[in-house]
Amino acid sequence: MPKKYVVHLSGEEREQLENIVSKGGANVRQIRRAHTLLLSDAGKTDEEIANLLHITTVTVAETRKYWCADRLSRNLVDRPKPGRKRKMDGKQEAFLVALACSDAPEGREHWPLRMLPDKLLELGVIDAPVSYETVRDRLQKNELKPWLKQQWCIPTGGADFVWRMEDVLDLYAEPFKPCLPVVCFDERPCILRADTRPSLPMKPGRRTRQDYEYERRGTCNLFMFFQPLAGWRQTIVTAQRRKEDFAECMRELVNVHFPYAEKIRVVLDNLNTRSPSSLYEAFEPAEARRILNKLELHFTPKHGSWLNMVEIELPVLVNQCLKQRIPTDTHYSAKVPLGRLSGMLRKQQLTGVLA
Repeated sequence: MPKKYVVHLSGEEREQLENIVSKGGANVRQIRRAHTLLLSDAGKTDEEIANLLHITTVTVAETRKYWCADRLSRNLVDRPKPGRKRKMDGKQEAFLVALACSDAPEGREHWPLRMLPDKLLELGVIDAPVSYETVRDRLQKNELKPWLKQQWCIPTGGADFVWRMEDVLDLYAEPFKPCLPVVCFDERPCILRADTRPSLPMKPGRRTRQDYEYERRGTCNLFMFFQPLAGWRQTIVTAQRRKEDFAECMRELVNVHFPYAEKIRVVLDNLNTRSPSSLYEAFEPAEARRILNKLELHFTPKHGSWLNMVEIELPVLVNQCLKQRIPTDTHYSAKVPLGRLSGMLRKQQLTGVLA
């Protein structure tokens, strides 16, 4: 039975196909099509071509058909196809986006996907019904998810916010001065958990398997100091985050870490334990005054604790070290878990890890 689509190459076409095969730069599909057309022009049957190129006879026949029907360009790439007609044009899509961003119907928290097509039809934006999958695809293209909302701490942006923000930013912009260190201070709670069953180790093609059940061994608190321009960090583990714990951290900062500094400029947030009065509650007045004379406290704005650079360091500490379950050998007591956690932090050598 004679072939319906017979390949007859001109000299120019044959030279172009041979260049595709010999010179490289083309993809595998183009090279395979070029070989198919050259062999077909040489009189080879579809079965012979399929055996030589390790492809099917259907592929050979389709290549000949596309070439003869002019559905392949001269560089053997498929010509653009018309595709299906869009169910929603640009204007209708814009109406959909505006509707999804508007207030939800009464009694609804957000616009359900299945309600949006009916509402568009009711408003006369579209002439025929469309599926909610079409709506979902259009919203996804515009990165809209009406069923999701993000909780955020929205500052008021008043004068108090601005002057505190500028105060902190100006402090960060100053050059490094060893006698006037800038130290960021914050805290983070840590939940102590122990495994109830041993985990299964990771193997090729299988992740580590950890039982979802765990034994809670209490909580503790991590205080962190961070000196941005020097790359210095210090973590202190305590059982709680009381005013007395804050006062002890400030005394350690003055007596141990920067005893020769003229002033230690500390950036911290507005938690109620951060007041200078905490030192007077923890120490004798003379000792509290001595420590405060070495400190210069710079408070971030309310709802602006993200201006504190240590807020960047703490998630790194959690992701690299504290996401694991921290086991203990006995039941919970304040000393055992805190000692194990402090030892683990030292073992990790956080100054080097986080640098």
